[in-house]
Amino acid sequence: MQVRDCLISAPGKAILHGEHAVVHGKVALAVSLNLRTYLQLKVSSDGKVSINLPNIDTFVCWELSELKNLTSCLSDKKEEVQRLDSELVKRLHEFIGVTNGNLDSSTTATLAFLYIYLSLFGSGEMPSLTVSVWSELPTGAGLGSSAAYSVCLAAALLCASGKIPTPLKEWEHTGRWCQEDLELINSWAFQGEKIIHGNPSGVDNAVGTWGGMLRFLAGKIIPLSRVPLLRILLTNTRVPRSTKVLVARVKDKINKFPSIMMPVLDSVDAVSCTCEKVLTEMTCEPITGEHYNILEELIDINQHHLNVMGVGHPSLDTLCQVTAARGLHSKLTGAGGGGCGITLLRPETDSTTVQETVKDLRDCDFDCWETSIGGPGVQQHFPFSVKEEILEVLNRY
Repeated sequence: MQVRDCLISAPGKAILHGEHAVVHGKVALAVSLNLRTYLQLKVSSDGKVSINLPNIDTFVCWELSELKNLTSCLSDKKEEVQRLDSELVKRLHEFIGVTNGNLDSSTTATLAFLYIYLSLFGSGEMPSLTVSVWSELPTGAGLGSSAAYSVCLAAALLCASGKIPTPLKEWEHTGRWCQEDLELINSWAFQGEKIIHGNPSGVDNAVGTWGGMLRFLAGKIIPLSRVPLLRILLTNTRVPRSTKVLVARVKDKINKFPSIMMPVLDSVDAVSCTCEKVLTEMTCEPITGEHYNILEELIDINQHHLNVMGVGHPSLDTLCQVTAARGLHSKLTGAGGGGCGITLLRPETDSTTVQETVKDLRDCDFDCWETSIGGPGVQQHFPFSVKEEILEVLNRY
């Protein structure tokens, strides 16, 4: 088996509309966020397997002989990707010394890597390699950083094992896989997400795999074929929050005031469906100012609804006020209660306005990035197509 070096990236994700309502059977729209995670796989001949995750200060190396001892429980039937191999998970927990279920981000990231590596290579010849990952995404901010990591891992290790071909053509800077290969990448990435999160919805890894926009309703994930690329500001208020607590808060409010809250959820559903319709129109007819007017109004309506649900926060109110002072429209994205928000930038929004808004938000002690939503999912790169500063980090290891 000939294993080749590869360089892969996958996007983060943001919820455009439908957060919280989705828990109660309404439509949510998830979009790819063009802050990406990059993974470089390098083949070596030193008899070692290494993983380097500088974002979370994790650098681990194993002898191949140590890893081979873990493979006796593996069967050759690795086409079935649906269910986690609980025996392998148990062995990995023992191997890396997980005690009392103490799973921090470093441990879960290491477990996800070992699980996919051993599942794909364990029943045959195990290659010596180094995997290094660098992400533009903040961790633990609800922006799909763990899913982008799992998608990159799955794509790189499937490529290295020969289960999927390299999609790169000599004349292209980047390559995307065919639908069948993307489905395989997504199913292995979902295994990584299960190891990291326990019981994920599958939305984050699907966005990382397909990119663009996905419609999520009652557990069904439908990638939408074409969406326009929209410029946004992404702001992290850096206010920590518990998704679990916020979901419970919304549920309590619905139970207490069903006749008030059910129409709010129906309205959020209508916001998601209207937004989807407008974005679809924008891909098949000339984009007008009216399209952006509607998108802005939907953002304002949804933000008010999220406040009614009880998942707002003074930091998010500040974000909305600061951006409104510059004529821009913002809403929270994800769980709320702090966390992150998105601000839509119209095509005519000039760079001075953007820079001044970013400065205003950073003066509030927020982190802020100008980026875009709706871009491509997982892809393979020729090194020259990747930003120099990212390559510089990856090439340190």
